[in-house]
Parts: sequence; structure tokens; C-alpha cells
Amino acid sequence: MGEKLHFIGIGGVGMAGLAYLLKKRGHDVSGCDKYSSPRTEWLKNEGVRVEIGHSPSHLAGIDALVATPAVPPEEPEFAAANEIRWRGDVLAGLVNDSDGIAVCGTHGKTTTATFTAKLLRALGDDPSWCIGGETGAMPVAGVGAGPIVVEADESDGTLTRYAAKTLVLNAVDFDHLEHFASPDAYFDCYRTAISRTSRAVIVCADHPKALALAREAVSPDVRLISFGLAPEADVSAADWPEIAPLVLGKHNIANALAAVAVALSLGHSRKEILSALPSILSDLPDRRFEVVHPATATPRSLPLSDSFAVVTDYAHHPQELSCAVSMARDLKPKRLRVLFQPHRHSRTRALLDEFPAAFAAADEVVLLPVYAAFEKPIPGGDIADLYAAFRRRRTSSNLWPDGLLLARSPHEAWRHVFLTARPGDLILLAGAGDIVNLLPKVREDCAIPLPAEPRRFTPLANLSFFRTGGETCGGGRKIVVGQGSNMWFPDCADDCEIVRPPLPLGASFGIPWMAGIPGTIGGWAKMNAGAFGHSISERIESVTVEHENGERETIPAEKCGFGYRKSTIKGVIVDVRLKAAADAGETAAGYLARRKRFPPRTCGSVFKNPPGEKTAGQLLDAAGAKTFSVGGARVWEEHANVIVAEEGATSSDILALARLMARAVEFKFGISLQPEIAGLDV
Repeated sequence: MGEKLHFIGIGGVGMAGLAYLLKKRGHDVSGCDKYSSPRTEWLKNEGVRVEIGHSPSHLAGIDALVATPAVPPEEPEFAAANEIRWRGDVLAGLVNDSDGIAVCGTHGKTTTATFTAKLLRALGDDPSWCIGGETGAMPVAGVGAGPIVVEADESDGTLTRYAAKTLVLNAVDFDHLEHFASPDAYFDCYRTAISRTSRAVIVCADHPKALALAREAVSPDVRLISFGLAPEADVSAADWPEIAPLVLGKHNIANALAAVAVALSLGHSRKEILSALPSILSDLPDRRFEVVHPATATPRSLPLSDSFAVVTDYAHHPQELSCAVSMARDLKPKRLRVLFQPHRHSRTRALLDEFPAAFAAADEVVLLPVYAAFEKPIPGGDIADLYAAFRRRRTSSNLWPDGLLLARSPHEAWRHVFLTARPGDLILLAGAGDIVNLLPKVREDCAIPLPAEPRRFTPLANLSFFRTGGETCGGGRKIVVGQGSNMWFPDCADDCEIVRPPLPLGASFGIPWMAGIPGTIGGWAKMNAGAFGHSISERIESVTVEHENGERETIPAEKCGFGYRKSTIKGVIVDVRLKAAADAGETAAGYLARRKRFPPRTCGSVFKNPPGEKTAGQLLDAAGAKTFSVGGARVWEEHANVIVAEEGATSSDILALARLMARAVEFKFGISLQPEIAGLDV
């Protein structure tokens, strides 16, 4: 009987495959994960005990905990473990003790490893495999009597543990900044793995850095075989022209050539390989340019003439994204629309200025908040930083800013592209994070036929004091707005119904300290606006609201739940009754003289004052916010808590700028500012 091993995060694509292999090798394997998934159910069916949730009790009687960097060390199992083994170390051990074929590189590992395992199976080699992706009936891992094919991950440095018989090296670019302090440290991983290979190093000739690493580190008695599109490669696309019609994208031709090179190195003939290739290359691993809609289509058969299509791709590095966007453009859609979720703050910051060029062939790019994985936010790594980088670099005159949007959530982004979808659109969902959770909603929505006539949209810009915003086709949830005050609407299209109340009846209200502040009395009442130490609630006697059922209710001030910049008032305010003014003291003219004059197209204060002695404006000023600008939006040089929307500013500009302002204060002072402007969720 083998060891008792417990996998934390067992539902992860890499952990599930390794758990399965060890179970089949006679170990007593259990595991846990936060959520149930198809992979956890698959493992249960294979006899692996899986618990949902984390608990130290899972470690009772366990010899060792198998861990992944994707699970934070704060989880209780880590403290309870007698011994911790990292996934990369354990998998490397399996490879080193067998006829191991390890596929590594920054890009293409999953696809190349999948092609290789499928090809060797078709050729009768009966391989085992452990790969970070699934394809049709081929799960993440399998057991055979022949060699083992694995995807060797470099992200945590465990690539140095591999001593494979055969090493496949794909394209390499500096990545995984959360682990590696420098490019040299990153590339040293590959040098070590190459130097420990004992039979053959199979390297991509199309990438000079990969080829240089292989030539530098390979042992003299180990075969060095190159593959790729380059005609001088040992296994060249020119010599294997049969591959190009079978796959989409030049990078996938190279991935297929890598698998061919492995088969040739093991003694298989050209004739055998050519016979097997059509079935081998018919499917890419999941989330590698995977067609979501129409469900029965393949990438080459998308019905873009009379419908729209949705494809998802795991790409999250600029080079991978460039390939995915290029593949999509090759299908000749009328509009190529990309939803992109960056993966990790560290990668976003390090590659900030490399991302925009990867999307140059897209007609529209919708950026989603960064998927943090296990990282905490860092300066320069927010989605607002990436959005600003896009705005600084316009790669085509018709793309940005009009074709660049910033969404507050994946669902907001998807709702936008679905509502505005037209025949001929190709929608690409790109990223390695939880953007994949959109897929059930995508499939549900795509089951609804496009309307015979295009939806009619109403612009929202005239409802926002910034005079920015997207559009709505109505009919969804209701949003109550004031008379153009203190409202921000996203650029993303929506199906919400805008309810705009009539002007409050209290037209002459004479509140001197509010003189010069943008807004209306209804909006002021909802948020209990104020200035110079006063709040509007001091003067309110009652408010009258209209509820969704049409009934009206008058609420006395003491039941309005007034607090600092808030109230509990529900419904549409249709009237505000004020108490008689007491001794006014200073006149409106006096307050106006003391107040900075707001420039056009602002909403007054962006953030509420937090508890403490310093105001939001003082904190923002100390954080350097007065120098901030994004696209057509800038922080007012007279007051750090005011955003000015210049002509040409978009709602996405304003959202990105507000996020940068809030993050600057959070990083410098540890204070989380809350927006005072409705809708501006940062």
C-alpha cells in the first residue's frame, strides 16, 4: 500500500491530474477544494475522497500534504500538515523515475503536451499523461504502460527538479513576476531543466531565445532537435505541409510540429504519423480557442454571415493574446470584440505597456477587473493602470477611445456585448481567471435568438452630470436617477429602465451653504449632501417618494435614516419639504466667495470624507492625485477630490481615474475611500 496523501485545491486542473496518477499507482489519495466542479466529481468516480471546504481534520492520519501555490498558505491544512510536498516536485519525481517527456515553455505547453500524448496513443505507445487541460473524451490525466507525457510548469520554479528523458521547449518570454525577481532567474529554470535532460531536447526554432537556451545548456551527448515554421528547422512546416490545413493559427502549426518531432525521436515513421494527424489535431484543449456559441460549430465553421459567435481562450500573456486575436481576425468577422481579464496584478504591472499592441486587430476591447489569484493589489497593477496604458497608446485611429471600454465586472461586460451583438460579430472571451464563470450565462443568453430588428437604445449621457455614459434598451431592472446630478453611467450598454422623477416641488429652498454645489435637492436629500460643516438634513422637514407600485409616501425627516452622506430613503423622491430658515448667518454670496468655482462637467466631490481628521480631498492631495489624468478625464488642480471631464472624455476614463485615485490613497494610507457619486463603483 502506498502513502496517504491529501491534496489541497484538488479541483485545480494540475492537481486533479496528479491526484489521479498517484491513486492509480497505489497511493491512498484524498483532497479538498473550496468548490465542487466537474473535476472533483470525476475524481470521486475514480475512487478519490474529495471534501468541499478546508479543515485541519482532513489531515488526520495523512503522511503528507500535496500543495499548490494557487492555494494561499493561510488555509488551515498547511499548519496541520506533518509534511508539505509541492505539486511540481511530486510530478517531476514521477517523470524522473520513468521514460518521461516533459513539455515546457511560456506558451503552448498544454496544446503541445495534448497533441503529443494523443499522437503517441494513436501510434501505439500507450503513454500516461498529466496535462493542464482537457480535450473531448481525453481527461487531464491517464495511465498507460508506456512513457509519461507531462506539462512541466515553470511558474513556481519547480521546473528545475525535472530530469526528463525528452524535454520539449516551446516559446519563452519573461513571465511569472510573482515568483521570479528577474529575467535571468526565470530563464535559469529552463537552463537547469535542459541540462538535466538525458535523451533529446526538442526546441522551437521560431523563437531565438528558446533556441539559444537549448544550445547553451544541452549536454553534448543529448540530441538537439529543432521544430517550427522556420525552413531551417529539423522538423519544419515546409517539410510537413499536411499540417497547416488541419489547425488554426501558426502557433498551433508549431505545436503540432513539436509533437511530430517527439514521435520521430522515438522511432516512428513519417507515414505512421501522417496517418494519425487528422484525428490528433481535430480538437484543441478546452479554453484554447474553444467555441462557446454556436455549440455545434468549430473555429473553421463559425456561421458569421447570419449570426454572431463566441469563443473563449486561456490567453493572458501579451504574446498569447496576440496569437488569439490574430486567429480570430483570420476568420474575417465583421467586428472582432474582445473581453479581456488580466491575470494577476504582478503580470499586469510588469507587462503593462506590452498589452495594448496585442489587441491592435480588435474592433472593440472591454477590459475587466484583474483576476488576482492569490495576490494582493499592488501599485501599478490595477485594471485602471492597464486601461490608462491603452489610452496612452492608440494603435489605430478607429479603435481607442471609442472601441475601448472599462467594465466593473465580467457580467457587465458580457451584458454589453450580448445586447449589442449583430450578425458577423466574433466575441472573444480571453483570460486565465474567473472569466470562465461567464460561460453558463453566455450559453443561456445565446439560446435566445437575436431580435429580428436591432434593439433600440437610448443614450444615457444626458442623465449624467459628466455628460458621459453608454446606452440602454430598457426593460430590465430599474435605476432611479435625479435631474442629472451625482450620477455616473458606464460606457457598457445595458437593458436597465431609467426612472427619472419630476423636479422636486420645493423650488425655492434658500440653503446658502449649498450655493454652487452641482446637483438638485432630490439628489442632495438621498445622499444627505452638505458643505462647510452642514448637512441638508438640517433643513428637511419631510420627503415624499413614489414607490414602484405608483403609491406615494411622505416620510418625516426623523425616519429618513440620515447619516453622513447617506439616507435610507427608498423610492423616487418627488417632493422635499424644508423647515423654515433660521437666521441665515452667512449669505449664499459669502459661501460662493469662499468656495472654489467648479469647472464645467464635474460632479463635485468624487469620494466621501472617511472617518478621521483628514478629508478625502486632503488624503488624495497627499497621495499625489492632482497630477492624475486618464484619457479625457483629469483631477482638478484646485481640488484633489474633483474629476473634470474634458470634451471627448468617456465614462471609462472617469471610472479608471477614480480607481487610480482610490488606490493611491489605499496604498499610501491604508484607507478605503467610498464614492459619493452614484454608480461609480471602484
